[in-house]
Amino acid sequence: MGFKCGIVGLPNVGKSTLFNALTETQAAQAANYPFCTIEPNVGQVAVPDPRLQKLAGIANSQKIIETQLAFVDIAGLVRGASKGEGLGNQFLGNIREVDAVVHVLRCFENDDIQHVDNRVDPIADAETVETELLLADLESLEKRVPAFQKKAAQGDKEAKAAAAVLGQALDLLRDGKPARLTQPGDDDQARIFAQAQLLTSKPVLYVCNVEEGSAAEGNAFSARVFEKAKAEGAQAVVVSAAIESELVGMDADERMLFLEELGLHETGLARVVRAGYDLLHLITFFTVGPKEARAWTVERGATAPEAAGVIHSDFQKGFIRAETVAYDDFVTLGGEARAREAGKLRAEGKAYVVQDGDVMHFLHS
Repeated sequence: MGFKCGIVGLPNVGKSTLFNALTETQAAQAANYPFCTIEPNVGQVAVPDPRLQKLAGIANSQKIIETQLAFVDIAGLVRGASKGEGLGNQFLGNIREVDAVVHVLRCFENDDIQHVDNRVDPIADAETVETELLLADLESLEKRVPAFQKKAAQGDKEAKAAAAVLGQALDLLRDGKPARLTQPGDDDQARIFAQAQLLTSKPVLYVCNVEEGSAAEGNAFSARVFEKAKAEGAQAVVVSAAIESELVGMDADERMLFLEELGLHETGLARVVRAGYDLLHLITFFTVGPKEARAWTVERGATAPEAAGVIHSDFQKGFIRAETVAYDDFVTLGGEARAREAGKLRAEGKAYVVQDGDVMHFLHS
């Protein structure tokens, strides 16, 4: 199951530097000029989860395998992208293919790093990108909605549902609001809305790229971004891409010491990955044994057979039941055997909805 977060923003805000640090590679060429990133680079990033280490210790697992989230480094956008300016068409197409948008905003002053508009204003930067996405969606729906309305008037039920939900989205866009504020009335409308692949329908995480001294608490620039995120029901995190780049070459002990000196308890990237995970409404379940302890990803609300299918499609097809122990019970009781003895191991059927932290074993034909 692949979930992708697209890293976007204006040129020279720190997108590629952040991507390099996230993936601990130099896969994205970071340089101080626009369009440094042309083809989107994709990196798989482990999702930090201390629960996995705890489970592995209890089961004496030989190997630990973390679940992962994909991040895509997308070319910098300029005004007019919705009309094809710069790398506009490619930029918009790349965003259409991701599940969530990680919007990097420059929240630091540095005369040595050029800004396309020669100023530091993260709110204006955010609005520049949002406007281009909104204009692209607006152009798309102004062509499609009238066609659906015409078919709906002729009695087409599918067109009627599409006209209702996409018409609502069009009204929002005309008011300068993102399509993600649309509220589909039923499952059919929700399906149609999802299939429309509107750029502004995707959830957004704002990443405030600050200078080293502001990595712990943020600064006046990032405070404004957090206000914006709160007003929109979005999320925001503070990161110093420069610090994260320095951490890449360090071992675990060096990293911890370096972070402590800066007054940080964890890397900014750990916050970005977790926030991206939450943004996509993802949860983690575990499989644990002497060979390996492994974390797996499902969407919130997934059933036991769907979770089994993440491991192997045959497990979902031949699903019989899932033996399940809650994480807290597994840890408190010291493993599966004692959980079974205490009556905390449950046999769950096809209707069971997986909970975050479940330790699961699937039985299948």
